Amino acid sequence: MKVILGKNVIPVGQAYSDQWQGVVVDGHRIIRMIRREDVGAFDGAELIDLGDATILPGFIDVHAHSEVVCRTSYKTIDCRAPECGTVSDVQDALRAGEGDLEKGEWLVGQANLFFDRKLAERRLPTLAELDQVSKDRPIALRAGGHITVLNTKALEIAGIDRNFRPPEHSVTGTPEVIRDENGELTGVIKEMDSLLPLPSPDSRQLKDAIKEGLQKYFTDYGVTTIGEISETVAGIECMNDLAEAGELPASMRIYLWSPGTLESLERVKNWRDHIRLTVPEWQLRIQGLKLFSDGGFSAKSAAVNCCYVGHPGRSGSIAFDKYFLRRAFMMMQESGLQIAVHANGDRAQDWLCDMVHKIGGAGTGRSRMRIEHAGNLLPSSRTADKWARAGIIPVPQPVFLYTFGEYFSDYLGEYGTRGRFPFKTLLKQGWRLSGSSDVWIGSEREATNPFFSIWCCMKRQAYSGIYIDTDESLSFEEALRMHTLDAAAALGEEDDRGSIAAGKVADLIAVKDDPRTMTPDEIRTLKPFFVMSNGMTVKDDRKTSFGVN
Repeated sequence: MKVILGKNVIPVGQAYSDQWQGVVVDGHRIIRMIRREDVGAFDGAELIDLGDATILPGFIDVHAHSEVVCRTSYKTIDCRAPECGTVSDVQDALRAGEGDLEKGEWLVGQANLFFDRKLAERRLPTLAELDQVSKDRPIALRAGGHITVLNTKALEIAGIDRNFRPPEHSVTGTPEVIRDENGELTGVIKEMDSLLPLPSPDSRQLKDAIKEGLQKYFTDYGVTTIGEISETVAGIECMNDLAEAGELPASMRIYLWSPGTLESLERVKNWRDHIRLTVPEWQLRIQGLKLFSDGGFSAKSAAVNCCYVGHPGRSGSIAFDKYFLRRAFMMMQESGLQIAVHANGDRAQDWLCDMVHKIGGAGTGRSRMRIEHAGNLLPSSRTADKWARAGIIPVPQPVFLYTFGEYFSDYLGEYGTRGRFPFKTLLKQGWRLSGSSDVWIGSEREATNPFFSIWCCMKRQAYSGIYIDTDESLSFEEALRMHTLDAAAALGEEDDRGSIAAGKVADLIAVKDDPRTMTPDEIRTLKPFFVMSNGMTVKDDRKTSFGVN
């Protein structure tokens, strides 16, 4: 048994009372909250006295590509703005990264989502500019996962020439090769990263990258549960092995990406035949299926109810038909798995909700269907009405307000200024909203920090410094709930996680002072010094090692 003491406890989901200063934990469960004066009743328990700290529930990131971000430590050069603010800076960063590579190895750069808006030149680096770095090795500059710029050698190795015709679909949307007015290749490709022969770590390297990356990108920021949009079976099994060894610092809820992690709906339904899991579900569980119904705004492939600026008649496309959706929905309901469908555009969301309504609704409990990115751009309230009729769970990403909230109008004109991250309006309507990172290659450096996401909800400041629709700002308490209790609800686990209460899983974090008395800018810089996940101390800056019990 352990007793964790501080100055305040913010339980979330119940009336706050200054009377509580501590939490009693037995195994991986919370027994009760206590006052400091009650400590004597727990003689023999391990006492963890955190002084004047404020104790909060651990954060829940319901939509993250943790394996992907962990893999960026493997042969990936950081070319992100603002540190790389010009094309010349990007070239210099790539040249510096060449020194660690063998002859002919791919040189892969990680650039921000909407990189063409964040460089001083207001454009992507060109094929010719990448060729200036090297003509002898393939180069791929991945700008957020939807757009990549290749040099001549990379185009050659990928088999992309003047006559190349991309497949109809990839795992992220509709592939496209961009050509100039003469039909010549520009080096820019969209929604095709999964089709490139990019370097990949071996099993040992992958396990090390995941172990280090989970700590660096999630645990250090107080994330104790992750809704993982999986990348590979090998990555899932590495997480299982870490859990077996007592080295997995967060509970993992795995969504099988198809086609991607597994190639067919049948394999997802029968995942036990293809994935080796040996640990209890409270540590690692196959949660559901991830599908892509459209692409990204940066690639102009999100399906919207308008045309993209400068592209008459182009409004994105739906990646699958109603028969596939019905089949997927029925199969996952039979398996008790939750479907999470990527739908950036409002037209994609409208279509999905209409289809789900015809099927009979989005299901209940842990198998209730989610729509990823619903709530980021809501030009018409009609779309939210469709969410409600279908019964889906909207899963927005507050960090995207900073990442690209100001660029919607660049792509969609006046239509893109309506309903940008309307969190206050949706909460008033009674929606339960979660906050998640959707961290992937090219994400902003703070993306996995829930306190940064909370800052986005409160401050609503975009990348350039402008403010977006501040009448939609949330209080700290509202934003905190999005990243804890209501995030747990998106996973169907609000009875088990997301708040501090007797009987719940012991996921706890502690920060110095009280966030409720801080300004939004002070909250942005917060970082827990103590993190407990499933009753195990996975971070304690008063000590230095993971796994102090």
